[in-house]
Amino acid sequence: MYLIDKLDNGIRVVMEKIPYVNSVSIGIIINNGSIKEDKHNNGISHFIEHMLFKGTKKRTAKDIAEAIDNIGGQLNAFTSKESTCYYAKVLYNHIDIAIDVLGDMLTNSIFSESDIEKEKAVIIEEINMYLDSPEDMVNDLLNEIMFENTSLGRPILGTEETIKNLSREKIIDYFINNYRPENIVISLAGNINTKEVFKMLNYHFGNFNNSNKKTYEINSIYNFTNKIKGINKNTEQLNFCIGMEGVPVTSEYVEGLLVLNNIFGGSMSSRLFQKIREDLGLAYAVESYPSSYKDIGILTIYAGLHPSQLLKTVKHIENEMNDIRNNIISKDELDKSKEQLKGSYVLGMEGTFSRMYEIGKSLSIFNMVQSPDEVLNKIDKVSVSNIKEIISIIFNREKINIAYVGDIENQNIIEDKIKNILF
Repeated sequence: MYLIDKLDNGIRVVMEKIPYVNSVSIGIIINNGSIKEDKHNNGISHFIEHMLFKGTKKRTAKDIAEAIDNIGGQLNAFTSKESTCYYAKVLYNHIDIAIDVLGDMLTNSIFSESDIEKEKAVIIEEINMYLDSPEDMVNDLLNEIMFENTSLGRPILGTEETIKNLSREKIIDYFINNYRPENIVISLAGNINTKEVFKMLNYHFGNFNNSNKKTYEINSIYNFTNKIKGINKNTEQLNFCIGMEGVPVTSEYVEGLLVLNNIFGGSMSSRLFQKIREDLGLAYAVESYPSSYKDIGILTIYAGLHPSQLLKTVKHIENEMNDIRNNIISKDELDKSKEQLKGSYVLGMEGTFSRMYEIGKSLSIFNMVQSPDEVLNKIDKVSVSNIKEIISIIFNREKINIAYVGDIENQNIIEDKIKNILF
Protein backbone atom coordinates (compact mmCIF):
# COMPACT_ATOMS: atom_id res chain seq x y z
CA MET A 1 0.00 0.00 0.00
CA TYR A 2 1.46 3.33 -1.05
CA LEU A 3 0.89 6.81 0.30
CA ILE A 4 1.35 9.47 -2.38
CA ASP A 5 1.15 13.15 -1.41
CA LYS A 6 2.78 16.54 -1.89
CA LEU A 7 4.64 18.76 0.57
CA ASP A 8 3.61 22.38 1.03
CA ASN A 9 5.99 23.47 -1.74
CA GLY A 10 4.86 20.82 -4.24
CA ILE A 11 7.60 18.20 -3.76
CA ARG A 12 6.02 14.81 -4.46
CA VAL A 13 6.28 12.13 -1.79
CA VAL A 14 5.68 8.39 -2.01
CA MET A 15 5.89 6.03 0.96
CA GLU A 16 5.50 2.30 1.40
CA LYS A 17 5.05 1.02 4.95
CA ILE A 18 6.67 -2.39 5.51
CA PRO A 19 6.05 -3.17 9.20
CA TYR A 20 7.97 -6.44 9.37
CA VAL A 21 11.44 -5.00 8.59
CA ASN A 22 13.87 -3.17 10.88
CA SER A 23 15.15 -0.67 8.33
CA VAL A 24 13.91 2.23 6.27
CA SER A 25 15.39 3.66 3.08
CA ILE A 26 14.82 7.24 1.99
CA GLY A 27 15.78 8.69 -1.36
CA ILE A 28 15.69 12.21 -2.74
CA ILE A 29 15.32 11.73 -6.50
CA ILE A 30 16.03 14.78 -8.64
CA ASN A 31 14.87 14.84 -12.24
CA ASN A 32 18.27 16.08 -13.34
CA GLY A 33 21.26 14.33 -14.88
CA SER A 34 23.85 14.78 -17.59
CA ILE A 35 21.11 14.91 -20.24
CA LYS A 36 20.44 18.51 -19.14
CA GLU A 37 24.04 19.60 -19.65
CA ASP A 38 25.77 21.16 -22.64
CA LYS A 39 29.32 20.77 -23.91
CA HIS A 40 30.53 23.61 -21.68
CA ASN A 41 29.18 22.41 -18.31
CA ASN A 42 29.34 18.65 -18.90
CA GLY A 43 29.77 16.93 -15.52
CA ILE A 44 28.06 19.64 -13.46
CA SER A 45 25.17 17.40 -12.30
CA HIS A 46 27.60 14.86 -10.87
CA PHE A 47 29.72 17.69 -9.42
CA ILE A 48 26.70 19.06 -7.52
CA GLU A 49 26.03 15.56 -6.18
CA HIS A 50 29.52 15.65 -4.61
CA MET A 51 29.11 19.20 -3.29
CA LEU A 52 26.01 18.40 -1.26
CA PHE A 53 28.23 16.21 0.95
CA LYS A 54 30.82 18.97 1.50
CA GLY A 55 29.10 21.00 4.19
CA THR A 56 25.98 23.00 5.09
CA LYS A 57 25.22 26.03 7.21
CA LYS A 58 25.13 23.83 10.31
CA ARG A 59 27.23 20.74 9.43
CA THR A 60 30.74 20.15 8.14
CA ALA A 61 31.43 17.33 5.69
CA LYS A 62 32.65 15.26 8.63
CA ASP A 63 29.47 16.03 10.59
CA ILE A 64 27.35 14.81 7.67
CA ALA A 65 29.28 11.54 7.45
CA GLU A 66 29.32 10.97 11.22
CA ALA A 67 25.61 11.67 11.64
CA ILE A 68 24.77 8.53 9.67
CA ASP A 69 27.88 6.48 10.49
CA ASN A 70 27.23 6.88 14.23
CA ILE A 71 23.85 5.14 13.94
CA GLY A 72 25.17 2.33 11.71
CA GLY A 73 23.43 3.64 8.61
CA GLN A 74 24.40 4.19 5.00
CA LEU A 75 24.50 7.52 3.18
CA ASN A 76 25.35 7.88 -0.49
CA ALA A 77 24.28 9.26 -3.86
CA PHE A 78 24.60 8.61 -7.60
CA THR A 79 24.07 10.52 -10.81
CA SER A 80 22.80 8.98 -14.03
CA LYS A 81 21.98 10.32 -17.48
CA GLU A 82 18.54 11.53 -16.38
CA SER A 83 18.47 11.76 -12.58
CA THR A 84 20.40 12.20 -9.35
CA CYS A 85 19.52 10.28 -6.18
CA TYR A 86 20.64 11.03 -2.61
CA TYR A 87 19.76 8.24 -0.23
CA ALA A 88 20.11 6.90 3.29
CA LYS A 89 19.31 3.53 4.82
CA VAL A 90 18.95 3.41 8.61
CA LEU A 91 17.22 1.51 11.39
CA TYR A 92 13.58 2.54 11.50
CA ASN A 93 13.97 4.33 14.86
CA HIS A 94 16.58 6.65 13.30
CA ILE A 95 14.53 7.88 10.34
CA ASP A 96 14.33 11.35 11.92
CA ILE A 97 18.13 11.67 11.72
CA ALA A 98 18.22 10.55 8.07
CA ILE A 99 15.51 13.07 7.11
CA ASP A 100 17.28 15.85 9.02
CA VAL A 101 20.64 15.15 7.34
CA LEU A 102 19.27 14.82 3.80
CA GLY A 103 17.06 17.89 4.27
CA ASP A 104 20.04 19.88 5.50
CA MET A 105 22.16 18.76 2.52
CA LEU A 106 19.50 19.73 -0.01
CA THR A 107 18.40 23.04 1.49
CA ASN A 108 21.50 24.41 3.25
CA SER A 109 24.61 23.37 1.30
CA ILE A 110 27.07 26.25 1.12
CA PHE A 111 29.15 25.43 -2.02
CA SER A 112 32.28 27.09 -0.65
CA GLU A 113 34.97 28.17 -3.13
CA SER A 114 37.66 26.19 -1.31
CA ASP A 115 35.55 23.00 -1.32
CA ILE A 116 34.76 23.46 -5.01
CA GLU A 117 38.44 23.67 -5.89
CA LYS A 118 39.31 20.62 -3.76
CA GLU A 119 36.45 18.62 -5.26
CA LYS A 120 37.61 19.42 -8.79
CA ALA A 121 40.82 17.54 -8.02
CA VAL A 122 38.84 14.64 -6.52
CA ILE A 123 36.55 14.33 -9.54
CA ILE A 124 39.44 14.56 -12.00
CA GLU A 125 40.96 11.61 -10.15
CA GLU A 126 37.61 9.83 -10.46
CA ILE A 127 37.69 10.49 -14.20
CA ASN A 128 41.26 9.11 -14.37
CA MET A 129 40.15 6.01 -12.46
CA TYR A 130 37.31 5.59 -14.93
CA LEU A 131 39.73 5.88 -17.86
CA ASP A 132 41.68 2.99 -16.35
CA SER A 133 38.59 0.79 -16.74
CA PRO A 134 38.29 -0.29 -20.39
CA GLU A 135 34.85 -1.80 -19.79
CA ASP A 136 33.53 1.58 -18.63
CA MET A 137 35.35 3.38 -21.42
CA VAL A 138 33.86 1.24 -24.17
CA ASN A 139 30.31 1.89 -22.94
CA ASP A 140 30.96 5.64 -22.90
CA LEU A 141 32.45 5.39 -26.37
CA LEU A 142 29.37 3.56 -27.63
CA ASN A 143 27.12 6.28 -26.17
CA GLU A 144 29.29 8.90 -27.83
CA ILE A 145 28.86 7.45 -31.31
CA MET A 146 25.21 6.40 -30.96
CA PHE A 147 24.03 9.66 -29.38
CA GLU A 148 26.34 11.84 -31.45
CA ASN A 149 25.92 15.62 -30.93
CA THR A 150 23.43 15.16 -28.08
CA SER A 151 23.79 15.36 -24.31
CA LEU A 152 23.22 11.60 -23.95
CA GLY A 153 26.48 11.11 -25.80
CA ARG A 154 28.51 12.92 -23.14
CA PRO A 155 30.06 11.25 -20.07
CA ILE A 156 28.26 11.65 -16.75
CA LEU A 157 31.52 12.60 -15.01
CA GLY A 158 32.40 15.25 -17.60
CA THR A 159 35.96 15.77 -18.78
CA GLU A 160 39.02 17.21 -17.09
CA GLU A 161 38.58 20.39 -19.14
CA THR A 162 34.90 20.93 -18.32
CA ILE A 163 35.44 20.22 -14.62
CA LYS A 164 38.33 22.68 -14.39
CA ASN A 165 36.18 25.37 -16.01
CA LEU A 166 33.28 25.11 -13.55
CA SER A 167 32.86 28.21 -11.39
CA ARG A 168 30.86 28.66 -8.19
CA GLU A 169 28.51 30.98 -10.05
CA LYS A 170 27.82 28.37 -12.76
CA ILE A 171 27.28 25.64 -10.17
CA ILE A 172 24.81 27.63 -8.06
CA ASP A 173 22.96 28.88 -11.15
CA TYR A 174 22.59 25.30 -12.42
CA PHE A 175 21.52 24.09 -8.97
CA ILE A 176 18.82 26.76 -8.68
CA ASN A 177 17.52 26.10 -12.18
CA ASN A 178 17.27 22.32 -11.84
CA TYR A 179 16.77 21.54 -8.15
CA ARG A 180 13.20 22.80 -8.03
CA PRO A 181 10.23 21.25 -6.19
CA GLU A 182 8.56 20.11 -9.41
CA ASN A 183 11.74 18.15 -10.28
CA ILE A 184 11.96 16.36 -6.90
CA VAL A 185 10.46 13.15 -5.54
CA ILE A 186 11.05 11.95 -1.97
CA SER A 187 10.60 8.21 -1.63
CA LEU A 188 10.60 6.04 1.50
CA ALA A 189 10.16 2.31 2.08
CA GLY A 190 10.39 0.49 5.38
CA ASN A 191 9.03 0.34 8.91
CA ILE A 192 7.62 3.86 9.22
CA ASN A 193 4.72 5.81 10.68
CA THR A 194 3.62 7.55 7.50
CA LYS A 195 1.80 10.43 9.24
CA GLU A 196 4.77 11.27 11.47
CA VAL A 197 7.24 10.92 8.63
CA PHE A 198 5.20 13.20 6.39
CA LYS A 199 5.25 15.89 9.09
CA MET A 200 9.05 15.56 9.34
CA LEU A 201 9.41 15.84 5.58
CA ASN A 202 7.30 18.98 5.49
CA TYR A 203 9.38 20.51 8.27
CA HIS A 204 12.76 19.76 6.64
CA PHE A 205 11.90 20.06 2.94
CA GLY A 206 8.60 21.99 2.73
CA ASN A 207 10.19 25.44 2.54
CA PHE A 208 12.72 24.56 -0.17
CA ASN A 209 11.75 26.61 -3.20
CA ASN A 210 14.32 27.46 -5.85
CA SER A 211 12.45 29.74 -8.22
CA ASN A 212 14.62 30.45 -11.30
CA LYS A 213 13.09 28.84 -14.36
CA LYS A 214 15.68 28.93 -17.10
CA THR A 215 15.50 25.78 -19.15
CA TYR A 216 18.11 24.07 -21.23
CA GLU A 217 16.76 22.86 -24.56
CA ILE A 218 17.68 19.20 -24.91
CA ASN A 219 18.61 18.09 -28.41
CA SER A 220 16.58 14.90 -28.72
CA ILE A 221 17.13 14.21 -32.42
CA TYR A 222 18.89 10.84 -32.50
CA ASN A 223 20.17 9.67 -35.86
CA PHE A 224 21.31 6.08 -35.47
CA THR A 225 23.41 5.01 -38.43
CA ASN A 226 26.28 2.54 -38.89
CA LYS A 227 29.35 3.83 -37.07
CA ILE A 228 32.46 2.18 -35.68
CA LYS A 229 35.04 3.74 -33.36
CA GLY A 230 37.88 2.31 -31.32
CA ILE A 231 40.47 3.41 -28.81
CA ASN A 232 43.80 1.64 -29.05
CA LYS A 233 44.86 0.97 -25.47
CA ASN A 234 47.50 -1.33 -24.06
CA THR A 235 45.29 -3.91 -22.36
CA GLU A 236 45.41 -7.69 -22.13
CA GLN A 237 41.76 -7.99 -23.09
CA LEU A 238 39.74 -6.33 -25.82
CA ASN A 239 36.47 -4.75 -24.68
CA PHE A 240 33.94 -4.77 -27.48
CA CYS A 241 30.38 -3.40 -27.75
CA ILE A 242 27.67 -3.60 -30.39
CA GLY A 243 24.86 -1.08 -29.95
CA MET A 244 21.40 -1.07 -31.51
CA GLU A 245 18.33 1.08 -31.11
CA GLY A 246 16.22 0.04 -28.12
CA VAL A 247 12.98 1.45 -26.70
CA PRO A 248 12.22 4.41 -24.39
CA VAL A 249 11.36 3.77 -20.75
CA THR A 250 7.78 4.86 -21.49
CA SER A 251 7.35 2.38 -24.36
CA GLU A 252 4.75 -0.37 -24.30
CA TYR A 253 7.58 -2.70 -25.35
CA VAL A 254 9.77 -2.29 -22.24
CA GLU A 255 8.74 -5.56 -20.57
CA GLY A 256 8.90 -7.39 -23.89
CA LEU A 257 12.44 -6.17 -24.47
CA LEU A 258 13.47 -7.38 -21.01
CA VAL A 259 12.01 -10.80 -21.78
CA LEU A 260 13.74 -10.89 -25.18
CA ASN A 261 17.04 -9.75 -23.68
CA ASN A 262 16.95 -12.61 -21.16
CA ILE A 263 16.68 -15.06 -24.04
CA PHE A 264 19.26 -13.40 -26.26
CA GLY A 265 22.11 -12.42 -23.94
CA GLY A 266 20.90 -11.28 -20.53
CA SER A 267 21.49 -14.42 -18.49
CA MET A 268 23.80 -17.42 -18.12
CA SER A 269 21.28 -19.59 -19.97
CA SER A 270 20.96 -17.09 -22.83
CA ARG A 271 21.82 -17.91 -26.43
CA LEU A 272 24.87 -15.63 -26.54
CA PHE A 273 26.37 -16.87 -23.28
CA GLN A 274 25.83 -20.51 -24.11
CA LYS A 275 27.25 -20.22 -27.64
CA ILE A 276 30.14 -17.76 -27.18
CA ARG A 277 31.39 -18.82 -23.76
CA GLU A 278 30.11 -22.30 -22.97
CA ASP A 279 30.16 -23.98 -26.40
CA LEU A 280 33.06 -22.17 -28.08
CA GLY A 281 35.10 -20.73 -25.19
CA LEU A 282 35.74 -17.50 -27.09
CA ALA A 283 35.18 -15.04 -24.24
CA TYR A 284 34.94 -14.96 -20.47
CA ALA A 285 32.38 -12.14 -20.41
CA VAL A 286 29.57 -11.86 -22.95
CA GLU A 287 26.16 -10.36 -22.34
CA SER A 288 23.48 -8.04 -23.64
CA TYR A 289 21.58 -5.35 -21.71
CA PRO A 290 19.02 -2.66 -22.52
CA SER A 291 19.30 0.99 -21.46
CA SER A 292 16.05 2.94 -21.62
CA TYR A 293 15.71 6.70 -21.34
CA LYS A 294 12.73 9.04 -21.57
CA ASP A 295 12.84 9.50 -25.36
CA ILE A 296 15.07 6.71 -26.64
CA GLY A 297 16.81 3.49 -25.70
CA ILE A 298 19.60 1.18 -26.82
CA LEU A 299 20.41 -2.51 -26.59
CA THR A 300 24.10 -3.24 -26.01
CA ILE A 301 25.99 -6.46 -26.64
CA TYR A 302 29.27 -6.57 -24.69
CA ALA A 303 32.15 -9.01 -24.93
CA GLY A 304 35.51 -9.09 -23.16
CA LEU A 305 37.95 -11.28 -25.07
CA HIS A 306 41.42 -11.72 -26.52
CA PRO A 307 41.89 -9.66 -29.73
CA SER A 308 42.71 -12.82 -31.68
CA GLN A 309 39.18 -14.11 -31.03
CA LEU A 310 37.40 -10.93 -32.12
CA LEU A 311 36.39 -11.71 -35.71
CA LYS A 312 35.29 -15.24 -34.86
CA THR A 313 33.20 -13.90 -31.96
CA VAL A 314 31.63 -11.18 -34.11
CA LYS A 315 30.67 -13.77 -36.70
CA HIS A 316 28.95 -15.95 -34.10
CA ILE A 317 27.15 -12.93 -32.62
CA GLU A 318 25.90 -12.12 -36.11
CA ASN A 319 24.73 -15.72 -36.50
CA GLU A 320 22.73 -15.46 -33.27
CA MET A 321 21.26 -12.13 -34.39
CA ASN A 322 20.24 -13.64 -37.73
CA ASP A 323 18.75 -16.67 -36.01
CA ILE A 324 16.57 -14.60 -33.69
CA ARG A 325 15.55 -12.35 -36.61
CA ASN A 326 14.56 -15.27 -38.83
CA ASN A 327 13.28 -17.85 -36.37
CA ILE A 328 11.99 -15.57 -33.57
CA ILE A 329 11.69 -17.59 -30.33
CA SER A 330 9.75 -20.61 -29.13
CA LYS A 331 6.82 -20.54 -26.70
CA ASP A 332 8.94 -22.59 -24.29
CA GLU A 333 11.76 -20.01 -24.38
CA LEU A 334 9.23 -17.24 -23.82
CA ASP A 335 7.66 -18.89 -20.77
CA LYS A 336 11.04 -19.69 -19.19
CA SER A 337 12.27 -16.14 -19.73
CA LYS A 338 9.13 -14.63 -18.18
CA GLU A 339 9.48 -16.80 -15.09
CA GLN A 340 13.15 -15.89 -14.82
CA LEU A 341 12.39 -12.18 -15.15
CA LYS A 342 9.57 -12.32 -12.60
CA GLY A 343 11.78 -14.20 -10.13
CA SER A 344 14.60 -11.67 -10.51
CA TYR A 345 12.17 -8.78 -10.05
CA VAL A 346 10.57 -10.20 -6.90
CA LEU A 347 13.94 -11.09 -5.33
CA GLY A 348 15.30 -7.65 -6.22
CA MET A 349 12.39 -5.97 -4.44
CA GLU A 350 12.99 -7.66 -1.10
CA GLY A 351 15.29 -4.90 0.21
CA THR A 352 14.00 -1.51 1.35
CA PHE A 353 16.47 0.34 -0.89
CA SER A 354 15.24 -1.43 -4.03
CA ARG A 355 11.61 -0.79 -3.14
CA MET A 356 12.28 2.85 -2.28
CA TYR A 357 14.06 3.50 -5.54
CA GLU A 358 11.54 1.59 -7.67
CA ILE A 359 8.51 3.50 -6.38
CA GLY A 360 10.36 6.83 -6.39
CA LYS A 361 11.57 6.37 -9.95
CA SER A 362 8.07 5.35 -11.05
CA LEU A 363 6.52 8.46 -9.52
CA SER A 364 9.25 10.67 -11.01
CA ILE A 365 8.88 9.30 -14.56
CA PHE A 366 5.19 8.33 -14.78
CA ASN A 367 3.67 10.38 -11.94
CA MET A 368 2.16 7.13 -10.65
CA VAL A 369 3.34 4.00 -8.85
CA GLN A 370 2.89 0.52 -10.20
CA SER A 371 2.39 -2.25 -7.67
CA PRO A 372 4.55 -5.40 -7.96
CA ASP A 373 1.44 -7.29 -9.11
CA GLU A 374 0.95 -4.81 -11.95
CA VAL A 375 4.57 -5.21 -13.04
CA LEU A 376 4.34 -9.00 -12.93
CA ASN A 377 1.08 -8.87 -14.89
CA LYS A 378 2.75 -6.84 -17.64
CA ILE A 379 5.50 -9.43 -17.90
CA ASP A 380 2.92 -12.23 -18.06
CA LYS A 381 1.16 -10.50 -20.96
CA VAL A 382 4.25 -10.52 -23.21
CA SER A 383 3.53 -12.76 -26.20
CA VAL A 384 5.51 -14.24 -29.07
CA SER A 385 3.89 -11.68 -31.40
CA ASN A 386 5.10 -8.86 -29.09
CA ILE A 387 8.62 -10.28 -29.26
CA LYS A 388 8.40 -10.42 -33.04
CA GLU A 389 7.55 -6.70 -33.18
CA ILE A 390 10.42 -5.84 -30.83
CA ILE A 391 12.91 -7.90 -32.84
CA SER A 392 11.99 -5.90 -35.95
CA ILE A 393 12.86 -2.69 -34.07
CA ILE A 394 16.01 -3.85 -32.30
CA PHE A 395 17.90 -6.06 -34.73
CA ASN A 396 18.06 -3.53 -37.53
CA ARG A 397 21.27 -3.91 -39.51
CA GLU A 398 21.12 -0.26 -40.63
CA LYS A 399 21.39 0.98 -37.03
CA ILE A 400 24.20 -1.19 -35.69
CA ASN A 401 27.07 0.71 -34.05
CA ILE A 402 30.38 -0.66 -32.78
CA ALA A 403 32.83 0.52 -30.12
CA TYR A 404 35.97 -1.15 -28.82
CA VAL A 405 38.84 -0.44 -26.45
CA GLY A 406 41.99 -2.52 -26.50
CA ASP A 407 45.20 -3.43 -28.27
CA ILE A 408 44.47 -4.26 -31.92
CA GLU A 409 47.01 -4.54 -34.70
CA ASN A 410 46.00 -3.44 -38.20
CA GLN A 411 43.04 -1.45 -36.87
CA ASN A 412 41.70 -0.31 -40.25
CA ILE A 413 41.78 -3.83 -41.69
CA ILE A 414 40.00 -5.29 -38.65
CA GLU A 415 37.37 -2.55 -38.70
CA ASP A 416 36.64 -3.22 -42.38
CA LYS A 417 36.21 -6.93 -41.67
CA ILE A 418 33.82 -6.19 -38.78
CA LYS A 419 31.81 -3.87 -41.02
CA ASN A 420 31.56 -6.58 -43.66
CA ILE A 421 30.12 -8.98 -41.08
CA LEU A 422 27.70 -6.68 -39.26
CA PHE A 423 26.86 -3.86 -41.65
